[in-house]
Amino acid sequence: MSRDHRKLRVFILADELVIQIYHETRGFPQVERFGMQAQIRRAAVSVPCNIVEGCARRTQGEYVNFLHIALGSGSEVRYLADLAGRLGFLEQAASRALTEKYGDLVRGLQGLIDGFRRTAQAD
Repeated sequence: MSRDHRKLRVFILADELVIQIYHETRGFPQVERFGMQAQIRRAAVSVPCNIVEGCARRTQGEYVNFLHIALGSGSEVRYLADLAGRLGFLEQAASRALTEKYGDLVRGLQGLIDGFRRTAQAD
C-alpha cells in the first residue's frame, strides 16, 4: 500500500527545512565542508527521504520503522543546529529558529508514531 507523503504535515515541514539547512550552512567555515556542514545536511535530507520511503512500504510496521529513523535524524539536526550556533558557525537567531522548527518536526513525527501505536493497541 503506497501512501502519499505529500499529504503529511511532517513531510512538508521536513522538506522546507532541508532548503533552510542548505541555505543557512552555506556560510560554514571551509574546514567544516566535509565535517559538520556535510553531517547536518545529510541528516536534514534523511528526514524527508525516510518519510517518503516509509510511505512506499507495504506494512504499517515498516512504515513506522522509517518514521522512527526520520525521528532520529530530525533529533540529530536539532542538536547539530544548536551546536553550530554555540560554535559560531550559525548566527544565534538562525540556530534558535532551526532548533525550534526541528523540535516541532520531532514532536510531529512522535505524534504520528504514537497514533499508529494507539491504533495497534486498539485492534
